[in-house]
Amino acid sequence: MESIREVTKRFFAFVALASTFVVLGACDLQNQAGDGAKAVSSKTIDEYVVEAGAELAGVNLAGADLSGLYLVGINLAGAELTGANLSGADLSGANLLDANLYQANLSGANLNIANLHRADLVDADMSGADLTGADLSGTFLLNTNLQNANLTGADLSRSNRTTANFMGATMPDGTKHSHQSD
Repeated sequence: MESIREVTKRFFAFVALASTFVVLGACDLQNQAGDGAKAVSSKTIDEYVVEAGAELAGVNLAGADLSGLYLVGINLAGAELTGANLSGADLSGANLLDANLYQANLSGANLNIANLHRADLVDADMSGADLTGADLSGTFLLNTNLQNANLTGADLSRSNRTTANFMGATMPDGTKHSHQSD
């Protein structure tokens, strides 16, 4: 029987492969449309190419503007993302295990089934983010803004969230939160 680690590894490999086809298909559709609009699917910061499925574990992207990028299945485990702007980015299936997202802007980001286990999200803005099925276990959510975020099916076990703002958020059990702290 496969271990959880092996299953997770195969899952992220599948997501990365599938995202390649989605990006290529989306670019092809935009080219056919002929309206001149181009999808932003990657960005080069220093020597790093930040794109869907990229292996960027442990890199320093503090303060980087990655807003609106398509980053499905990216591996940013242990990455330094202090103050980074990831607003509106598609990070579904991303691996952000142990990432430092202190004061990061993740407002409106898509973090479906993302791995944020033990991530530092202190003072982060995650308002309106979609965290459906995300692993937020063991995270630091002190002063984190999760207003109107969707946390349906998310794992918040062992997370420190005493001062997090959940006003209007959909909680893991599907209920709407009506006051600021959990």
